[in-house]
Amino acid sequence: MLVNLLIAVILGALSGWTAGKIMKSDGDLVRNIILGVVGGFVGDLIFDLLGISFAGYFGTVLVSVVGACLVIFVVSKICK
Repeated sequence: MLVNLLIAVILGALSGWTAGKIMKSDGDLVRNIILGVVGGFVGDLIFDLLGISFAGYFGTVLVSVVGACLVIFVVSKICK
């Protein structure tokens, strides 16, 4: 259980950091983890609605990065 949580935090941080670099958004580690986790939910929802699924850690990171990029884009438009 603890190992799974640690893996989720690491993948969330990696996804959030990657999305931040892609979208040229600055943020600290906590913000990146939050963006990665929220992005994972958003990306999973979007890809599920499209009928597309990915497996493994790489697929999880890919879905999370896409979702986090979308979250960054929406938040940047709302907070403008």
